[in-house]
Amino acid sequence: MLKDFKAFIMRGNVVDMTVGIIIGAAFGTIVSSLVKDVIMPPIGLALGKIDFSNLAVVIKQGSTPGPYATLAAAQAAGAVTLNYGLFINTIVNFLIVAFVVFFFIVRPITRMQAPKKAAEPVAPTTKECPFCYSNISLRATRCPNCTSPLTK
Repeated sequence: MLKDFKAFIMRGNVVDMTVGIIIGAAFGTIVSSLVKDVIMPPIGLALGKIDFSNLAVVIKQGSTPGPYATLAAAQAAGAVTLNYGLFINTIVNFLIVAFVVFFFIVRPITRMQAPKKAAEPVAPTTKECPFCYSNISLRATRCPNCTSPLTK
């Protein structure tokens, strides 16, 4: 049983998937930091010194009534908040990850596989009638255009 488990784990696709998940998680952390620490501060500054991570709507006041200076202060007071600023950050994270995956993984792989598809020969589905020279089905025994009998 242990030998079967070891054989399963050591399969190429399982190991590749594991490496992909680990690299993906690390890449997600890098993108989150990029969005939070590099991209959103200038955008917030351009939009009037807005800190997107603190954008929230208080749905229910906490034990200490608001207004709250930061999202952390609202959560510490026990307020129920709708954190739309964090949602905006998450959307930007997703768009960056989708951009990178598409342009740096999907497109190059598609381009590498494209010549393989073009090189594969396509089996003919038609033949030429020897009498009227029109294209007809390979399985035809009589030409539908000139009605000549066809030999195989």
